Amino acid sequence: MSYLRKTEYEIILKESFSVIRNCAGCGRKTNFQNTKKFRINANGSKLDIWLIYQCRKCRHTFNLAIYERQKASSIPKTEYQSFLSNDESFAEMYGKNIQLFRKNKAEIDLEHLSYEIVKLHETTAHSDSTDRILLQIHNPHELKIRPEKQIAEALGLSRSQIQKMMKQGEMEIETISPQLISAYYCDSAKYML
Repeated sequence: MSYLRKTEYEIILKESFSVIRNCAGCGRKTNFQNTKKFRINANGSKLDIWLIYQCRKCRHTFNLAIYERQKASSIPKTEYQSFLSNDESFAEMYGKNIQLFRKNKAEIDLEHLSYEIVKLHETTAHSDSTDRILLQIHNPHELKIRPEKQIAEALGLSRSQIQKMMKQGEMEIETISPQLISAYYCDSAKYML
């Protein structure tokens, strides 16, 4: 009897995104990092809440908008308390939220991302076809990492080995969405390299 083994991985960011932008203090483009602090400004019944980023060289700051002109009552109390107390884990969560950076049109430094690919779980099911492995990698932060590089890192192989497997028809890689890729290959294929 044949089987299909499914192994799932996830790409985990080790730290917040850093941002590339013009720095008024340095007079050129530099990297800004998450200070893990929030700035809150009240204007009547409306609130503005920002995540503060800081130039790595001169410490000049800029604010990444989280909420703009929001009624205080529309922000959940626990979330608002996290902003007030400068909760570091909360600031780290916002520093990894790709949608926040898109909304602010902030340029993420993709060259110096610190991440790891972590195995989530593995399951085996009976199959009518030959023994195959389905490898799926979840990319919740939509990091721009080539699919064959993701697969290579998950399997502990080089990109050239993955490309060779693809060329020889021993592996198929499919990009399902920016947040998920899949690779099918025979159980023995990766050991024949």
